[in-house]
Amino acid sequence: MLTVSEVDSGYGRGQVLFDVSLSIGEGEVVSLMGKNGMGKTTLIRTIMGMLPLRKGDIQFNARSTRGMAMHRIAAMGLGWVPEGRLIFPSLSVEENLVATACKRKGLCHSWTLEQVYALFPRLQERRDNGGGQLSGGEQQMLAIGRALMTNPKLLILDEATEGLAPKIRQEIWQTLSRVKETGQSILVVDKDVKALSKLADRHYMIEKGRIAWKGNTEMLMADTQRVQQYVGV
Repeated sequence: MLTVSEVDSGYGRGQVLFDVSLSIGEGEVVSLMGKNGMGKTTLIRTIMGMLPLRKGDIQFNARSTRGMAMHRIAAMGLGWVPEGRLIFPSLSVEENLVATACKRKGLCHSWTLEQVYALFPRLQERRDNGGGQLSGGEQQMLAIGRALMTNPKLLILDEATEGLAPKIRQEIWQTLSRVKETGQSILVVDKDVKALSKLADRHYMIEKGRIAWKGNTEMLMADTQRVQQYVGV
């Protein structure tokens, strides 16, 4: 589904990513882990077309996204939950959810407003509240729900639970497990190794802009020294 091949990228004259390769298959959940400042968000922004490729290629469903505008890449079926959430504070919860909603053919599961509310009952309770009136956890729920309403072929979450209270983090992970059960493909960036080991099928660790480790959950849990080195938990 998504193939990142030997990608270099960065900001201005500064290079952040070096020969990064990563892949996600249909219906697969893949994690990307690493300490702060190692290039995780830069990779997501490059996948989404916010940063240009300096080398390598990114293909989504066997089609190169090189040179495409961000909105065209998103229209191919990439749903993005950005770091910092970036919900519309002046719109109500329901307006946030329906503002970018779309239908898409050929999906194993189609998301509707009712299904998003079933995932996040708190959003239904606050459907008429402004986005800016929500707590951080509620805003993250809204950002995930908004991305699902685009009916993405691939859901990308950047820092899925960073800065959230433990109870809310647990609720987010439980919800993502339910989303996985629908067959949704997911790329999730986070540092919670324990939660990711239960959710994801495969894992990548990035250090100083390079993929330093990759493997399945069994390999991850057996290599605690690498986890400590690259994730620091």
